[in-house]
Amino acid sequence: MRTVTYGGAVSLDGFLAGVDGAIDWLHFSKDVQHAISDYWKDVDTILMGRKTYEVAATQSRAAGRKPKKAKRRTGKEAMHSYVFSRTLQAIDDPGVELVASDAARFVRDLKRRPGKGICLMGGGELATSLLAAGLVDQIGLNIHPILLGSGIPTFRDPRHRIKLTLTECRPIEGGCILAYYKVLRAE
Repeated sequence: MRTVTYGGAVSLDGFLAGVDGAIDWLHFSKDVQHAISDYWKDVDTILMGRKTYEVAATQSRAAGRKPKKAKRRTGKEAMHSYVFSRTLQAIDDPGVELVASDAARFVRDLKRRPGKGICLMGGGELATSLLAAGLVDQIGLNIHPILLGSGIPTFRDPRHRIKLTLTECRPIEGGCILAYYKVLRAE
């Protein structure tokens, strides 16, 4: 079965971005580039909610990039992107599919299909619902040495405790810590 990984770069106090979505505090380095490159080698699917998609699309347009087709990689593998929304009617972005149905049911089915790893991007409702449904297998965090005080939280209340076990932890350039946790399932 495919693995769903949730996480990203976070402040030490647990925020993915500042109140206004600011990410100017992120530290980029060769260590980070290497970790990101290693991670994406084993991923062929991206899941995101509407708000995360809108931020990503706005950033892409602001950078002057045109929407890319599904073949984002140098190889023959296609990157599949799914945006979950109850309010969007359509997405005009090649290689991005809108999902208006039940997210947990869709992801449960997606995990059974052949393919590589699945990246759950952003925070908010989608991550919370998939954590609550027991569909997230791994959490990966690049913890930055900054306290933002407020912003977009990495985790919201999944309505129950989720036990984790540390599978990797190492310092990376800039005083950051890369940590991966496996989600433990009740037996």
